[in-house]
Amino acid sequence: MDYKWILHPCTLLQNLACRFLKEIEMEIAGLFAAAFILVVAFAYLVWFWLLSRRLTGPNVWPLVGSLPGLIANRNRIHDWIADNLKSTGPATTYQTSVLPLPFVRQGLVTVTANPRNMEHVLRARFENYPKGPIWQSAFHDLLGLGIFNSDGDTWLLQRKTAALEFTTRTLRLAMARWANRSIKTRLWRILADTSNAASMCSVVDLQDLLLRLTFDNICGLTFGKDPETLSPDLPDNPFARAFDTATEATLQRLLFPGVFWRIKKALNLGSERNLRLSLKVVDRYMTETISVRTNNPSDDLLSRFMKKRDGNGNVFSASVLQWIALNFLLAGRDTSSVALSWFFWTLMQRRDIERKVLAEIASVLRETRGPDASRWVEDPLEFDELERLVYLKAALAETLRLYPSVPEDSKYVVADDVLPDGTVVRAGSTITYSIYSAGRMESIWGDDCLNFKPERWLKLAGDGKKGARLCFEPNMDKYRFVAFNAGPRTCLGKDLAYLQMKTIASAVLLRHRLELVPGHRVQQKMSLTLFMKNGLHVHVRPRNLNFDIDGGVGNLTEFCHVTTNADSTVPIAAAA
Repeated sequence: MDYKWILHPCTLLQNLACRFLKEIEMEIAGLFAAAFILVVAFAYLVWFWLLSRRLTGPNVWPLVGSLPGLIANRNRIHDWIADNLKSTGPATTYQTSVLPLPFVRQGLVTVTANPRNMEHVLRARFENYPKGPIWQSAFHDLLGLGIFNSDGDTWLLQRKTAALEFTTRTLRLAMARWANRSIKTRLWRILADTSNAASMCSVVDLQDLLLRLTFDNICGLTFGKDPETLSPDLPDNPFARAFDTATEATLQRLLFPGVFWRIKKALNLGSERNLRLSLKVVDRYMTETISVRTNNPSDDLLSRFMKKRDGNGNVFSASVLQWIALNFLLAGRDTSSVALSWFFWTLMQRRDIERKVLAEIASVLRETRGPDASRWVEDPLEFDELERLVYLKAALAETLRLYPSVPEDSKYVVADDVLPDGTVVRAGSTITYSIYSAGRMESIWGDDCLNFKPERWLKLAGDGKKGARLCFEPNMDKYRFVAFNAGPRTCLGKDLAYLQMKTIASAVLLRHRLELVPGHRVQQKMSLTLFMKNGLHVHVRPRNLNFDIDGGVGNLTEFCHVTTNADSTVPIAAAA
């Protein structure tokens, strides 16, 4: 019999001792790990406590920062930011963290609506507050190193080149020509068909029409090519759809830390997959357009840039030309149409303002086209006629004060700095200036800041008697109103935007009376551009000029009694 399997007592004791020691080692290792985790957690909580003491904004939680508040208020994010700023009192500045981790300064965000802080960021310390790596990496796939996604010498070269073109009267006349063409041949026809419909239930989404109209206009101005997205059948344009998808997917990258969208991009998931597919369509369209313009140059912006040289004296490459064109397309398409949507919505709430706008248009057209009102609607207003519409411009400026097309903008902090209000900003962090909030601050605009009051932009020029006339006077402190940005990055297309908006607004108001569809809820879409989430659904009625001008408003003399003290006390901003 083999007794080898029977363990010697000493061997058995050794095995038991080894097992016991291993278990002790594992328990000790577990205790050390638990102790280490507790020490790290305690150290983090101490660090977080010290951090949170310096933060003055919404509640910030360990690890998740202010994200719970952002998510809870995702359907009113701009008003939530404004509420947080108002709670700080006259400072109108707070600091928060969206990713409270040690050594990760990108999670620290300073939010301000203080005009002095905005001047500091946009002008006085301009070099310390570029677009920065977060913004540039998010937008690079769509905009490359175009003017709205670049800094330093790259930005400066494009800025100087574009400035030479945007200051010419030729470009403004070209914009007027494209806008008038689209209005007369397509917009008027669509609105007329709607207003003449037998059913009183005929509804049109005015925001959609305006987006299509301004898209056609900016494409014509930029490429010399009209995609005709504004047509009676409202066609689906592959390039327009792809550009919309690419823009929306790109904007989503800014909502969360960069690692999230980079993982989605690597895995080709969700919005990143949509971005990749849409960019293929955009690239193909732009390649064809640039090829056509290379062989057949015109007077559009793309053709003009083809004649320019870069810093080394070379012509711009096809990829750079594509970046330049898409940057102008992005800037010129949404901003005007969004502002006009809020403008028309406001006039539907404020018929008194609408009557004043109509009275001014009538006073100009009586002088330029005669007393016969039927002649006023034969063609859209000409450039010289539009220049005289100061009350309309004031109403548009007031719209942008309360509903800026770009409600928030952000900059990257290069080096530690101190803002004029004493707020310390750290290198690597982000500073956001809230244009939307600035228009709603009593400390900036007074007790009537929520009232829609175009008169705040006007003054009476002349001797106050017979020769008095209304003049548009932008507020002397231009950093209270930065809807068109300010400082070295002031929007080059500001005058073009006002021109296009006045052209479209006058063309629509002269022919049609708009009425909001009962029950239609107008809400802000939570995007970097202040779209209306559900569109702007309206009934379109024919305009009775004889009543609305003469019977409803009165003559020019009555209109000219509008002064900067006029009372427009309805808090229209509170309704949206």
